[in-house]
This record gives sequence, structure tokens and C-alpha cells, in this order.
Amino acid sequence: MVWLTSLPAAVLIIGGLAAALLFAIGARLALRVLIPATQRDSVYSIADPLMTAFAGLFALMMALTLASEAQLLASAQGIVSNEAADAARLAWAATSPGVNPAPIQSALLGYLRATRAYEWQGDNAADGDDPATSHALAGLERVVRAQAARPGVTTPTSSELLTSVDALTDDRRARLAAASRQLPVFYVVVLVVAGAASITNATALALRSGWRNTFSVGGLAVVIGLSIALLFALGTPWRGSITVSGQPIDAVVQDLNTGYFQR
Repeated sequence: MVWLTSLPAAVLIIGGLAAALLFAIGARLALRVLIPATQRDSVYSIADPLMTAFAGLFALMMALTLASEAQLLASAQGIVSNEAADAARLAWAATSPGVNPAPIQSALLGYLRATRAYEWQGDNAADGDDPATSHALAGLERVVRAQAARPGVTTPTSSELLTSVDALTDDRRARLAAASRQLPVFYVVVLVVAGAASITNATALALRSGWRNTFSVGGLAVVIGLSIALLFALGTPWRGSITVSGQPIDAVVQDLNTGYFQR
């Protein structure tokens, strides 16, 4: 499932539309062969009441799923914003009296750069086992704790330093947990089956009419194909075509580079 959600948006859209439309055409051809003309009226009477059930089930499940995925994407973006805010908080805490800001801000800059370069997309975004990022984080924690233990550093300042670096570590764990989430395979299968059943049932209803009236079935297939493509695009915020923005962290990196964090 990961390889599917990692595809570009254009591929997902074209693939979803092609699969849905080809399925609709295949369903019509198969039903015309399998159902004799004399029995199409009885098939219509059976398919008509089922249309509401199939279409309603797909619409309800897809609406709830897309809303949930959009909310999870917003939540993932919130995690990144919190991580950037805690990084800025640590950078400011490093400028407190009695603290040498240079080693802390240098280590923080290295960690944020490593995060964006090696731990932002793909498997590393979910696994959290990139050596460069782990080494940079460990170095940051050592530097912060060494500065917090220096003589002359007050208790409030020491607490601010330690709290900030701990919050940054917690944000990383939350980001890794969010990045490791995947769409449940069985749930996606049920959605696809519900969409296929809706297309098949709509095709059965259009059997008594000519090809012109099958445009409504084609429209339904387009909606279903695009909905599934959108679901795959939203499903993995650190892998798919719709991903979280790293701009908040990039802004902190820029501020560190320009010397913004100083008193």
C-alpha cells in the first residue's frame, strides 16, 4: 500500500480515472453478454432499490474517510509547527545569561538540517533510524545538558534549556509516529469494492437504454476514481503527493543562519 500512496498526484488521478472507466465499460459489456434482453426488466427491478444502498455506502464511507485524512494531515502539520516552535524556544533559551549560545545553536542547526535532509520523506520519515539525524540529536542533547550544568547558570535558565530540548525530542517522536501511519488495507479494499458495486449496479440500471444514457454511469465512475485517487494522495503525509510542509522548520534554520537568535 505504501508504494501506491507514494505515487505522484498525476499518476494517481490518471490511474484512478482509467481504472474506474475501464471497469464501467467492462461491466457493461459483461452484463450485456450475461443477461439476455428478455430478463433485463427483472434485473432493473432488482438493481433499482440496491442503487441507493451501494451509492450511499460508498459516499458515506468516502466522505468520512477523506474528512479524517484531511484532519490527520492538518494534525501532522501542527506537529511540524510545534517542532519548529520548540526549536526556536531552545535557540532563544541558549541566549540566557551564563549560557554560551554558540555550541547550542550550532548543534540545533545541524539537527534541523539533518531532519529536513534525511528524515523528512520515505522510510526514514517513519522509521527514525537515520544515523546522521540520530547522531545530530544526540549531540544536541549533550551540548544542551552540558550548558545547563555550567556553574553560574540559574535554575530557571537550566530548566528552560532542558525543557526545550525535551520538548523537541517529544515532537520528533510525535512526527515519527504520524509518519509511520498507513491506510488500513482492508478498509481501502472495502471502499474499492463499494465503488465497484456502485458502478456495476448503475450499469445494470442502464442496460435497457442505449449508449448515450451510459454517460451518467461514466460520470459516477469519474467521481469514484477521483475520490480513490484523492484518498491515496492524502493517506501518507510524509510519503504521498500531498505532504506536510517543512517551511516552519526551514524558517528556524534561516533565522539561525542569519543570527536572529541573539540578545
